Order: sequence, then structure tokens, then C-alpha cells
Amino acid sequence: MKKIMMALLLSLVSLSVLFAGGKSEEKQNARMQDSQIIKVMQTDVLDSLDPQQAVFGSAFEIIADFTDGLMQVNPDGTISPAIAESEEVSDDDLTRTYTIRPDAKWSNGEPVTANDFVFGLRRAVDPAVAYEYYYMVSDIAQIKNANAIIHGTLPVSDLGIVALDEHTVQYQLAIPVPFFDSLLSFPSFYPMNEKFFESVGTSYGTSPETLLSNGAFIVTDYSPAAVRFSLRKNPMYYDADRIQLDGIDYQVLLDSQQALMSYQNGDLDMINLTGDQIDQVKDDPNFKSYNAGYLWYLQPNNEGVEALDNLNLRRAITFSIDRDSLVNNVIKDGSLPSYSIVPSALAYDTNGNDFSSESNAYPSVIGFNPQLAKEYYQKALEELGVTSISLDLLVDDASLQQNIGAVIQQTLQSTLPHFKVNLIVEPKKQRGQDTDNGNFDLVLKAWGADYADPTTYLGMFVTGNPHDSGNWSNSEYDSLIQRSMSGDLVSQPEERWKALKKAEAIAMDDVVIMPLYQQSYAAMVNPNLQGVTFHSVGISRIYKDAILTQ
Repeated sequence: MKKIMMALLLSLVSLSVLFAGGKSEEKQNARMQDSQIIKVMQTDVLDSLDPQQAVFGSAFEIIADFTDGLMQVNPDGTISPAIAESEEVSDDDLTRTYTIRPDAKWSNGEPVTANDFVFGLRRAVDPAVAYEYYYMVSDIAQIKNANAIIHGTLPVSDLGIVALDEHTVQYQLAIPVPFFDSLLSFPSFYPMNEKFFESVGTSYGTSPETLLSNGAFIVTDYSPAAVRFSLRKNPMYYDADRIQLDGIDYQVLLDSQQALMSYQNGDLDMINLTGDQIDQVKDDPNFKSYNAGYLWYLQPNNEGVEALDNLNLRRAITFSIDRDSLVNNVIKDGSLPSYSIVPSALAYDTNGNDFSSESNAYPSVIGFNPQLAKEYYQKALEELGVTSISLDLLVDDASLQQNIGAVIQQTLQSTLPHFKVNLIVEPKKQRGQDTDNGNFDLVLKAWGADYADPTTYLGMFVTGNPHDSGNWSNSEYDSLIQRSMSGDLVSQPEERWKALKKAEAIAMDDVVIMPLYQQSYAAMVNPNLQGVTFHSVGISRIYKDAILTQ
């Protein structure tokens, strides 16, 4: 009887989804007559709206909605000026000077000045601010003196950025960085109005009244941990004529079934889907799938948990997981199984070759092989002097991550004898805090590309990087990455590529992480919503050219 009732319930849900299509189109068309306000799903509660504090990709999107940097990402992925009007680069590529547009203003009417960029970047490296993305300024952008400031040996005033005058900002680099302009479109490098920031103090970014905009939209409704928040067109934006939308209303939804029903009811214009919901709509012409640029993986706490310090146990775990089954039967959004740290279609060498062109470049250290997993597990038990192992697996409370965690739990327990996995579910922000504090055994997490180079992933595992929750350390690996990012290999692209591949091989061999899948976004998009651009690097969704059409 329970099975019959469940089948009837699922049938009713499917029918409600099927017949809601007309209602959706009717509601969307009616609303379109009144305004250009779109309604968009977000999958995470935001961690912060402070550009020098936020670390969630969801927050980056919102911050980019209401803030412009010196540069911006075009629909085709190229870079062009935003707040910058012009740029000069020295012959040695170590000095970059930008002239600020005279018509760029903050939403309180004040002009955007060179000092806004100086103040913002100084906050990013100030040890007192403790910004997790500080390495974007020091190790990636190679801003002069950034590392010394971060480690407390120089004052923030010595950072290699200076306001030559009100409309001219100049950067001094330690070494040439060919993709420097693209970094200036990322929130870490966004400006901050010093006077306004000091007037609101620690409450900055907690409400519309404690935020300033110089971008396409302004925040009109927001509070910390809000599940609904709104932005409206910024009339003072220098490029306001380009912006066709009147605003964006965001809603945080963790459950994709609820999201699909909201879309079908006409309450949302764009949603993300996973799992069974994709099966329902995959043939719909409004179904879209695109590369999200995120690598999802298991991170072992190999410093704080004795069992996971054992290499054979880490290998037993990674060889137990069937990644193909995971993406095809659980995730089902077009995501690809991952067998390396750097995802495919991210970075290319001078000949146009993909850094991760091989689907499985490390078959001896990662793959699906239950028998080999059991052999490694038996060795681990003997080396640890135990007959059983119990570990916690920490996951986000989103429905997909819970489903993935449950599959991994079942797989490990059925493959490895006397191995128990306790599934711990937490909100993403809490999960992040516990992970950062080392309060975990295994954790399911993701990393997205901030720029198009292998070091956006490989740089995470340099000794001391705050995003390596397992606190792994390898001196040879550190040397290879350092030479590739700021040393002698920077000017030798072919040798640099080889060094980065060698570094990845070292980390893979030691099972620093257990790559699972390269995420795609499966989305339903209102057919009247045009012009939203999707990117796998940096800001994932940009709305400057979006419009609701007839």
C-alpha cells in the first residue's frame, strides 16, 4: 500500500509539473507587460556582500551585479574596460596604469576615484582583515610587496598600488602577469569607498543602507542569511543605457523539485536543476546545460585524522567510487566524471592543447576498482593496527549534495569491510567554517576557477594555503608551483606546463583530494529571458545584456 500511495503521489507531482507549463507562460507574459524584473534562483545563502570578504561563488555573482571593477567580462569571455577608460602598460609589463572614467559614480553621487581601488586592495592584504582570497593579490596578481604585507613584515601602505591623481591608479607587479586585466574583473580587486566604509563600520554589507553601488544594479532588499533579496537598476550607472532590466529578484532554494515547481508556476524565470527533475524536462526546448567550471571532490583531513594520514586508506576510498555512475545516475545534469585536479576546458598551452585533455591521466592512482580498493584497505588496517574504521563525511544541506553523500556512504560501506561512514549534514556556511577549522574527517566540497590557468586549482595545495583544508605539504610540489607562478618558469611556457603537470601528478599520487566530477549547470530558462551570459571562469552569470522580450 505504501508503494502504491507513493506512486500516486509522484504521478500527481509529475502531472502538476506538466500542466503548469501554460500557467507559467501566462504568468510570465503578464508580468513582462509591467516590468523588466526577472526572478532568479540561487542555490546558496550568501556568505557576505563585502568584495574583500566573500568567498562563495553565489556571493561573487551578486557583488558583480552591483559593482564594477576596472575591467569586465564580455559575453564571449574576452575582457574589456569597465570603470577604466584607458590603460598603459610599461615595456617590462611590471607597471600598469589605468585612467578612471570621469562619469563613474557611486550610488550616493560621489565619483569613483583611484583611492577607492587603493583602499579596496589594501583591505584584501591587510592581516587584520584576514581575507581568505589574499593570495589572489599576492600569488596570482603578483602585486609588489603583497606577500610581505600579508605576513606582517611591511605596512599596507607599501602595497604596489598608488593613486597618481583622483582619476589615475597605478599597479606595480613583482613579475609580469599576462592575464592581469582579467583579474581586475574579479571581486578581490573591486573598489571600496573609504569614507562610506568607515561611516558604517562593521555593519558594511548587511543591508541596502550599508552598501554602495557603482555597477548596473543597486541592492534594495537584503539582510544576512536572507533567502530572498532584490536588486534594481542603478540610474547613476555610467552605462545605464545598456541595462534593459529593471531589476533582479533572487530566491534561495536548496531543493530542485521545489525550484522546478516554482518555475512551472511562473514564479521564477531561471532555475538550476539536478537529478530526477532533469529527467522530467531534458527534452524541453527551454532546458539548458552549460559548463559551470566547478570541480567537486572529497577532501580528507590527513593532518587532523590519524586514519586519513594513511595513504593506503585514502587510495582505498578513491578506488571505491564509481564516478561515471555518480554523474549518470545521481547528478544527471551533464556533469563529467573527474580524474584529475584541473578540470578540462579550462587552460590551454601555446599550441591550443587542453591541460586536461586526457579523461584519466592517472589510472594508477584514481579510478573505479573495488578489488584494488579492498587490497589497499587491508594494507591500511594492518598499518594502523585496527580491524575497523569509522569516519564522518561532512556535506552541505542542499538536496544534491545530500544525495551524493548518501551514495558515497553506501558505496564505501558496501565495498570496504568493517568501514563505517557517518553522514553529517550542515548549511553551507557552517560546513565551510567547520572545514576551515579542521572539524571534519572527510568533506564534500567544490572549487571554481577564478582565472583561466591550472594554478587556479593547483595553487590551493601549496603549503599554508587557507583553502587546503587537509593542510597537506610537499616541498617539491611547493617549489614547482612557486617557479610556475613567480619564478624562472614564468617566461618559459612549455617548461612551465611540464612543471605544472608534474605538480599535479605529485598531488594525485598522494591523494591530496579525491576528484569526483566537473560540474555542469542544468537550468530551465524562461524563453522570454534573453542575454544572460554564462561563464565557467570567474563570475558565473552576468545580467548586463539581459532582457525580457515579447
